[in-house]
Amino acid sequence: MAVPVFSRAHVEAAVSPERALEAVRDAFVAYSRGEWTMPPKVYVPAYPAGDFRAMPALGAGHALLKWVTSFPGNPSQGLPTVTGLVLLSDASNGMLVAALDAGAVTALRTGAAAVLAAETLGREGAAAVIGAGVNGRAVVRTFVARDRRVLLYDVDAERARAAADELGAEAVSQDEALAADVVVTVTPGREIVFSEGSLRAGRHVSLMGADGPGKAEIAVEEMARVRMFSDDWEQASHNGDLAHAVEAGRVTRDDVTQLGDVLAGTAEGRRSDDEITAFDSTGLAIQDLAVALAALERADELDLPMLEL
Repeated sequence: MAVPVFSRAHVEAAVSPERALEAVRDAFVAYSRGEWTMPPKVYVPAYPAGDFRAMPALGAGHALLKWVTSFPGNPSQGLPTVTGLVLLSDASNGMLVAALDAGAVTALRTGAAAVLAAETLGREGAAAVIGAGVNGRAVVRTFVARDRRVLLYDVDAERARAAADELGAEAVSQDEALAADVVVTVTPGREIVFSEGSLRAGRHVSLMGADGPGKAEIAVEEMARVRMFSDDWEQASHNGDLAHAVEAGRVTRDDVTQLGDVLAGTAEGRRSDDEITAFDSTGLAIQDLAVALAALERADELDLPMLEL
């Protein structure tokens, strides 16, 4: 049995940022309607260095398992933060149909989810991205593909300038980035970006970095003050920014709207120009499944290596 293998380059060649956004939008809607299912993400801690994650999903006649890592200190050793493998199987017979680079799939779906939330919940105008790592660059690339002006900030100014020049963004200071009406944070989640009272009327923030225990990009009191959205309540309330607010008793299930419900038309999105909205993303296996299926659509057009099993 021969199984096609998608390297990072193959995934990027097969799935454009706009195609990823379209696929992820459809996945959110399918999940909201109960057409796709997603058992809980399993964390295997290897702290303080990082962690391993096992993420299953089922939908569109396929099953997926993503085995992926998050080791924030890796770049200092010349290694990627995120590595792993996505396995895609036929749900009718259990046969493996493709293996894909998890880092590339993760970057595409992170960019798609961040921009999808910003377009659904935020106002028009320039968008700022904080963090110029692999996933931050994916967010920039997706915004640019949507013809949006993008401001980019990173603690490493040279890295921000290089990424901005390559991707068509503008490297700016932290203050300039935080002043934008739409801000996407793609940080390691070790420091609060939005303190209590820092978000002014009309702003939207997509919080992409706090995707595991102990991480946070927004203060608990700020979450309690603004209108909160999540990719998935169960996952975000245990492992996202929301987990801290839930533990403190400041936010309950009734205070949080799932993005998929907004996209499916069963829940309200932004209610006024002055409303402050925040999207807590922890990364869903259904998003990975959507990107993997989009890549599989183009398999015949690519010169893919085959894994003999």
